[in-house]
Amino acid sequence: MKRGLNISISAALAVAFTGAASLVGAQAPAWPTKPIRWTVSSGAGGGLDLVARVVAAPVGEALGQNMVVDNRAGASGSIAAELAAQAAPDGYTFMVLSASLVVYGVVNKTPYDLLRDFDAVSQIAASPYILTVNPSLPVNSVKELIAHARTNPGKLNYASTGPASLAHLAGELFAMNTGTKLVHIPYKGVGAALPDMLSGRTQMSFLSGGSVSAQLRTGKLKALAIANPVRAKLMPEVPTMIESGVPGFVVTQWHGLVAPRGTPRPVIDRMHKEIAKAVQRPEVASRFALDATECIASSPKKFTAHLKSERDQWAKVAKAANVQVK
Repeated sequence: MKRGLNISISAALAVAFTGAASLVGAQAPAWPTKPIRWTVSSGAGGGLDLVARVVAAPVGEALGQNMVVDNRAGASGSIAAELAAQAAPDGYTFMVLSASLVVYGVVNKTPYDLLRDFDAVSQIAASPYILTVNPSLPVNSVKELIAHARTNPGKLNYASTGPASLAHLAGELFAMNTGTKLVHIPYKGVGAALPDMLSGRTQMSFLSGGSVSAQLRTGKLKALAIANPVRAKLMPEVPTMIESGVPGFVVTQWHGLVAPRGTPRPVIDRMHKEIAKAVQRPEVASRFALDATECIASSPKKFTAHLKSERDQWAKVAKAANVQVK
């Protein structure tokens, strides 16, 4: 008799728990139910902002919600990162970032940590850095440039987009890998650097294809090599730095999406899925191509590994070159 009573009680409890679980599941709203914010770690009008807006539109369409692109410029994206790190991990706040934010983090103390405080969603796109020189410089290849720099130590200068920027560290990496001594000339962004690059006051630079594509097309600047593992589809005639005799030299101004740590995994997977579909659209790829930018849409796992690799590489370069923000 007791045994039968126990079975009845157990069965009743099982039905009760099943009903409660069904009720909770029924009450849980499907994501998303309201607009989603993409905080962008740069100002409006730049390359990162363009990538965010071009991709956010089809993603929002697929999710059936408005995508709010929230530009938070300043401190190489650190302001946006701090804001996003403090946001609730509920699937309604993400951050669009670039390689510049990783570089900033290895030379500055920040209240957040990209690998500790964020979950990777997807790398969206990438624009490989291009070694460009003023046409007046008497070199036509990386090999000739290295020989010229070694013959004239400390006389060859390169432009960057600011102290401790990705362009700055790219120049330091080149000097370290080639045994050359270069003079770093920092500017406040590409717009400030271009006039001196075009006039020849600064003789070389490492900048993304999107920053100098127009000048390369018109012959005002000359591309010696691209810092990509393979030749770019958009400029197949330009050799890679590796082909040109500088092993392992890969520098890319990439763009990606992360979420506050603890964001539900189904939300991250869905967002990655929609980004991957968005960048496959012809209108998205063709718009990126205008700025020499290629679509990527890597998985959360691959993007996490990429973030770690980037941080390790630039931390080593900054330490070896004693790069500090003054």
